[in-house]
This record gives sequence, structure tokens and C-alpha cells, in this order.
Amino acid sequence: MIDAVPVQDAPAGQADASLAEITARRRGRVRRYLFQHPRAMDAVVVACYLLLVTPTAVESALDGVWPVALLLAATAVALAFRRSHPVAVAAVVALLEVGVTLLHPWGSNVSAGLWFALYSVAVVRSRRFALATLAAATAPLVLLYFLLAVGPLDGRLPDMGVSTPENFQLITSIAAAVSITLSNVIATGIGVSVRQRREHEHEIAAWAARTARLASVTERNRIAREMHDIVAHSLTVMISLSDGAAVVVKRNPAQAAAVLGELSRTGRAALADMRRVLGVLRDDAGPAQAPREPLAAGDNLGKLLEGFRTAGLPLHYTHTGPSLPDDAAFRLTVYRIVQESLTNVLRYGRSLGRVDVAVVRDGPTVTIDVVDDGRGSVDSGGSAAAPASRDSPGPVGTGQGLAGMLERARIYAGTVQAGRSGDRGWRVHAVLHWNGDNESTGT
Repeated sequence: MIDAVPVQDAPAGQADASLAEITARRRGRVRRYLFQHPRAMDAVVVACYLLLVTPTAVESALDGVWPVALLLAATAVALAFRRSHPVAVAAVVALLEVGVTLLHPWGSNVSAGLWFALYSVAVVRSRRFALATLAAATAPLVLLYFLLAVGPLDGRLPDMGVSTPENFQLITSIAAAVSITLSNVIATGIGVSVRQRREHEHEIAAWAARTARLASVTERNRIAREMHDIVAHSLTVMISLSDGAAVVVKRNPAQAAAVLGELSRTGRAALADMRRVLGVLRDDAGPAQAPREPLAAGDNLGKLLEGFRTAGLPLHYTHTGPSLPDDAAFRLTVYRIVQESLTNVLRYGRSLGRVDVAVVRDGPTVTIDVVDDGRGSVDSGGSAAAPASRDSPGPVGTGQGLAGMLERARIYAGTVQAGRSGDRGWRVHAVLHWNGDNESTGT
């Protein structure tokens, strides 16, 4: 079994920032500094290039071929702009490399400028474009070394003072062409890999932002359901209690005092529930922050029913089968469905003689039935009212009760049906499926 890890909601900006921090830590101190200071990175690239081509510049200067040093210096200047103009820099460097090769074909690292230029193109452009640039920049140098080997260009190797095989220049030319090709391919491949990794990081950041927004919307919906249930139930019960107290206050002061006590208890309980629900909207994490766990309402079902009895409902409650699962969220769902159903009975029911609440657990299935015999669901003509009549907007209701019950039931693959019961009365039938016991013993 894989335990679910609770995720605290976070705005999309915070999710992006957290991912950026993780990525920055993974880069290390040096890479992080260079990533945050691109001009410093450009200076490092130019310095590395100059270090690689210094032997070639010295050799050409000793041989009296000064233009080679100038071309190498021009290549270094061009590489300083590789970040802002990668494609143009790659084209310029490719031409300069051809010029250097023509003047000094056997220098060391003659194609080093192309490594950095091709890498820059692969990082910012698509893979297809990077491969096309690779082919366009490498082909002239490969062709040049082929012409140096077989003519008509004069590309004789310098005299090394030792005897060489007859076809040594051909072998050397082929080796140089292959070396240049492979080094350019490697540089392009590294650039493509870096681009893919950055795209992956952007995708993860976008996914984290979407997840954060979705979690925020889900939490707001949950708060809306809780607030509807708390306010609608509490206000309905409190109005009924206050009306009852006004009726009996003169005839039976003791009973009126009991009703007023229940009215006070209902109001205090509603205020405490609202504070706990709204606690998730607080940003501070101090010790006085309201708890974020589900309201522990499962054990308070008896108090809920007693409150409705005090409000005047002729309630009869039965529970069949094992007790409800020991899960706060599941028990809260049962509690809210019973609460919403009885609130609608109290609000809309007329001439009530009996209200039955039955909770049946059969294995993983929990069935909830709330049935009354009132006239709230039958119009004056005796025909059945629309199924949503018990949940229609009124002076207190918002029309969200049935929708809230449906949303809660769907969390546990359940259903909720509400409609007329016989010739008179109303019935709410909910079925929930609890699989927690199976999951706890699963693999």
C-alpha cells in the first residue's frame, strides 16, 4: 500500500519558486553563479577558446602567417555574442574556421570555435534546426580536408624530421575530418541534451503550478461545501429553536429555557466549526492557527440527532451492521449527508409525524436513508413536486445542498437520490463505498 502524502496548497508563483530553488541547489555553487551571471559565462567561454587555440596562434606567428591570429581573435569576439545571436555567430565562426584551416590546416583545435557556436544553437533552437546547422557548418571543413589530401590545394604536412608512409597525409586528413565531425556532433548533442533538460524543468514547473491551482480550487470547493452545511444547518435549527422558545416562553418557562440553551449550544458549535474550516485560509503557521484536519463529526452524530429532536423533529434513528469506518473524512461525509437531509426536512417539511434515519453498513457499503412523512414535497394540488423542490432556493437556502451531498458521495464512488416517498413525504437515499479496509491489507 502506498500512503497518501498530504500536500499543502500553494500559489502557482510559490510552486515555481520552490522548483527554481531545487534546480539551483542541484547546479552547485559554481554553475549556479555562472547561470545567474551570463556575461561571466560568456567571458569563460571566450577564455577557454583562446586557451585552446593559443598553440595555433603561436605556430602561425612563428611561421609568419599573421592573418591566422587575426582570424582567431575575430572568432573569439564573435563568440562573445553567441547568446544573443547564436545562428549568426555559428555562420560567422564557420567561415572564419574555414579561413584558418586554409592558412594553417594542421593547427591544434582548429574547429574549437564551432564547438561553442553549435552548442549555443542547439540550446535555443529545435533539434532539427540544430542538426541542419551542424551539417552546414561541418561540411565545408570536411570538404576542405579532402581537397588538402588529394589536391588541388597545397596542404603538405610540416617536415617532422622522420620518414612517413607514402599515404600518411591522406590518413591524417581523414583523421582530422573525422575528429572535427565527431567533436561538432558531441557539442551539438550536449546542447540538445541541455535544451531537453530545461524543457523538462519548465514542464515540471508548469505542472506544479497547475497542481497548485487545482489544489487551491479543490480546497475552496471543500470550504464552500463545509460552510454551506454549517451555516444552513445551524441557522435553520436556530430559527426553529427561537420560534419554539417564543411560543412556549409564557406557558412553560422551564421548557423555553431548555430550548434557549440548545439554541446557544448550536450557535457556539457552528462558530467553532466555522473557525476550524476557515483556518485553512490563514497564511500564518503560529501555534494559534486553526487545525486543518477534517472536522471530527462522526462521533457527534448522536448530538446532531438530539439537536434536531430539540428543534421539534420526531426522529427515529437506527444503525444496522458494524460501526462506521474509523476514518474522520468518511464519518464527516455521513454526518454531512444526514445533517443536510434533516435540515431540509426541518426547513420544508409540514405536518410531520415521523422522520426515520437509517444507517446500514454491509461490508464496504454504507447506505443512508432519511425518510419523512411530511407534505413539504407535495404541492397544493396533490401532485409530486420536482425532485429539487426540497433543495430549492428559499429565504435561507442556497440551492447547493443536494449538489454538496452528491460531491461528497462521489469521493467514495457513491450516489445520492432524493425524491418523493409514497403519496407524501420525502426520501434521501445515499450509498457510499468504503475500500479503506481492503487497501490496508493490500499489496
